[in-house]
This record gives sequence, structure tokens and C-alpha cells, in this order.
Amino acid sequence: MHMMTHRLQLLLDEERYERVSALARQRQVSVATVIRDAIDRGLPAAPRRRSAAAKRILSADPMPVGDVNELVAELNELRGRTT
Repeated sequence: MHMMTHRLQLLLDEERYERVSALARQRQVSVATVIRDAIDRGLPAAPRRRSAAAKRILSADPMPVGDVNELVAELNELRGRTT
């Protein structure tokens, strides 16, 4: 997570605000998080930065994980699903 250092004021019409707000409620995150995610999808990071991040991920030490059923159960729990 990057430290937030810049404040931005953004004016939206009612329809756009409702769309962003509804998605934020659905995801249980802030409106600001939805806006940042949309910026990240619309304006991807520089290829060099993405490549460096991929290299760090791929060079990470292996970590123990449970079996597939345990992983699925954990993901469902984190997503708030019961099935």
C-alpha cells in the first residue's frame, strides 16, 4: 500500500456518484478506494514498475499453504460466503 500524499477534489454528477457509492457499499470499501481502483485499471502503472513487481513476487520464498479445499474455504470466509 502506498502512502497517500495528494488530495484531490472531484465533482461528480448524481448518476456517477450513485454508481461509485453503490459499488463501494457492495465491496465494503470507501468511495475513494473505488476511485483509486478505477484509476489503476484505466491508467496502468508503467511497464517497468509492473515488471519489477512481478519479479519480486516470483522471487519470493515459498510459503506453506493448506490443501485446495482449505484455501477455497478461507477465500470464501474472507469474501463473506458460507458455501
